[in-house]
Amino acid sequence: MKELIIFDLDGTLAKSKSIVDEEMASLLSDLLSVVYVAIISGGDWAQFEKQVLSQLSKDAFINKLAILPTCGTKFYQFKNNWQLLYAENFTDKEKAIILNNLNEAVEETGLNIPKTWGNQIEDRGSQITFSALEQKAPLEAKQEWNLDFTKRSKIIEYLKNPLQEFSVNMGGKTSIDITKKGIDKSYGIHKLEEVLEYTIDKMMFVGDALFEGGNDYTAKTTGVDCIQVKDPDETKVIIKTLVICLSAKEYKKH
Repeated sequence: MKELIIFDLDGTLAKSKSIVDEEMASLLSDLLSVVYVAIISGGDWAQFEKQVLSQLSKDAFINKLAILPTCGTKFYQFKNNWQLLYAENFTDKEKAIILNNLNEAVEETGLNIPKTWGNQIEDRGSQITFSALEQKAPLEAKQEWNLDFTKRSKIIEYLKNPLQEFSVNMGGKTSIDITKKGIDKSYGIHKLEEVLEYTIDKMMFVGDALFEGGNDYTAKTTGVDCIQVKDPDETKVIIKTLVICLSAKEYKKH
């Protein structure tokens, strides 16, 4: 039986950059009452506060919730208040190398981006993210631009050589996340293993992009059991099933 359930955020618990809906918030609270939960996503801490934490009820068992922003390059745990356990931040020199090459890659690949909704490049301290249409772009625009992965693949291919000392991966619908080498969702899962002392066989990962090239794919390399979902509605079915099964297990104990 699993003791730690790990979720991706955008496309899994909520639509891109949207808050979790009322039903999802309630289901997460139910799940936290029976098992430890972790959420790993490319967004920074503020995004988790807005999308998830602000929606959870006051009596939710948040002491059983771990938050890993920027693909696991940061780790937050609740102990009377939210505490940052670590952050794999870039040096100023590393940031300069990344930003110079990323700007060059965007210019040289000539992506067809008719409209943006703000700045395309965001410095998240431990992760630099390129969002083709910008983070606040409407979901419909992101989905239309993201009909295939070829546009972002061109940038990733261009960056392979100059940024070979870093990890460069696709993020959400239209983004590319750059972190220190080897730091991705698999890194975050192993950090959960280390900090929370749950072995891989006691974990389960749920995400919408577990296919090769998807931003959840590296989770599979850890050996953790993974469940691919299409959208938050499918995730709700998974959570409901887990709550029933895990609640039954707790009942048998007593």
